[in-house]
Amino acid sequence: MAKSGVLSDRQMTTMIADGAISASTPITAGQIQPASLDLRLGATAYRVRASFLAGRSRKVSDRLADFQMHAIDLSDGAVLEKGCVYVVPLMESLALPAGTSGAASAKSSIGRLDLLTRIITDHGTEFDRVPDGYTGPLYVEICPQSFSVIATAGQMLNQIIFRVGKTVISDEDLRALHATTPIVNGDAVISDGLGFSVDLKPRGDDLVGYRAKPHTGVIDLGLLNHYHAADFWEEVRTTDGWIILDPGAFYILVSREAIAIPPDTAAEMAPYLAMVGEFRVHYAGFFDPGFGWDGAGGQGSRGVLEVRCHEAPFVLEHGQIVGRLVYEHMSEVPAQLYGREIASNYQGQGLKLSKHFKT
Repeated sequence: MAKSGVLSDRQMTTMIADGAISASTPITAGQIQPASLDLRLGATAYRVRASFLAGRSRKVSDRLADFQMHAIDLSDGAVLEKGCVYVVPLMESLALPAGTSGAASAKSSIGRLDLLTRIITDHGTEFDRVPDGYTGPLYVEICPQSFSVIATAGQMLNQIIFRVGKTVISDEDLRALHATTPIVNGDAVISDGLGFSVDLKPRGDDLVGYRAKPHTGVIDLGLLNHYHAADFWEEVRTTDGWIILDPGAFYILVSREAIAIPPDTAAEMAPYLAMVGEFRVHYAGFFDPGFGWDGAGGQGSRGVLEVRCHEAPFVLEHGQIVGRLVYEHMSEVPAQLYGREIASNYQGQGLKLSKHFKT
């Protein structure tokens, strides 16, 4: 049994060799990140009538039989339409040992496209959570929110981490970590993790974010540095230090704080309490060891905020706390760090759209 914590790249490689992680097509080295494994789409997408969880007594295949409308071949790419729900079996499957669980999230570029992707499992009662000792296939539910997309078998939209035992770093230990290895520039607001706020007063500019246009063309997920941002996004500018979020609209904003993930930690972005306003920040997200850490070339990296407003217009103000990072212990320091051995589009980032758009 590994030491408690989030498992590293080396430990995931051992899991692959031992058969705890397997796949219909051999897993490649490029899928293995410092603390997460990228998951690949299978060859078939099933258009379904509604989002669902399998439930304790059923398999996903049982529910697909109930809700499937038609199947779509992804071998050469196919359009997944905005506002529709699809379920895709993944190439990877699991046979986790007792004491090991998993948690999944959309990859950074996928979240920035407002592409809701969530992992579901047989007998599952939660999205993006793989229970202790799970044995069985993995599926991803895909619901494009702002843009229709072209998806192709083998593409990696989601990632999964594996946990053993208690992994969350307590607020007391997080304060001690910040005192020795700063995890944020300036004062750390620590309460059930590290709080972060929104930046609506950037230095030397009034560009504070982007808002998704309501009627656009399709985005091919395989084309990088390809699309003109103006075809899909409206710039959000202000000199007042506040903006009004429109109900149903999707925004890309950025955190005021520059954060760092030291090599022996990982972090998960969690939504802030609903009581603070009519919006949600980020569906979920993982930060690998080395993100923003100066030893890996980060020198602090801003957190990109994927913001959706709910039922009523809402005034969002500069410096308002909008979310928190929950830091976790690594079981061991990974062999490769984000931004150093693992090249990244987002190390040292500020306000930035997904890598599909021209820079």
